[in-house]
Amino acid sequence: MNSRIQIDPNVCHGKPVIRGTRVLVSTLLGALGAGDSTEMIFADYPGVCQEDLDAALEFASRLSDYQTSTYEAVA
Repeated sequence: MNSRIQIDPNVCHGKPVIRGTRVLVSTLLGALGAGDSTEMIFADYPGVCQEDLDAALEFASRLSDYQTSTYEAVA
């Protein structure tokens, strides 16, 4: 989906992480959702930059836009 997001079964059980780190996308999204400032997130996760946060939000946006097919909706 994005060059900054990595999904590898050998890293964090295949959960999406920021590439080159073990920082879960869900952790960053949870921090943003809880109201943490970007400065707080950068302090807690020094390997994360603004582009990584943007990628996490884009990842979540694409996942939330998921649509089932007609056949799946009927089943």
